[in-house]
Amino acid sequence: MNIKLLNVGFGNIVLSNRIIAIVSPDSAPMKRLKEDARERGMLIDATHGRRTRAIIITDSNHVVLSAVQPETSAGRLLDKEVKFEKEDAFEEASSDDAAKDGADGEDE
Repeated sequence: MNIKLLNVGFGNIVLSNRIIAIVSPDSAPMKRLKEDARERGMLIDATHGRRTRAIIITDSNHVVLSAVQPETSAGRLLDKEVKFEKEDAFEEASSDDAAKDGADGEDE
């Protein structure tokens, strides 16, 4: 299992594969969602007293408040996915090269 983490600000980390949505906190439905999560004991405040700029909803129905903009969080997620894809492609290319080198060495 490949574990991917997302920094949601101030050294707070969330498992990115558990994230369902990253939304803006400004709308009335999101404010209700936040209060409902608080009442259920499922609210995690990772803002360190700063203004909430994003609400992260997880598959376990936890609601995480973040001081990082939703666009920034999404960008961090995409950067990590691209980075992992590049590393996977590099590893595959390296193993293909090693297989070719092994085949070339047998011909000599």
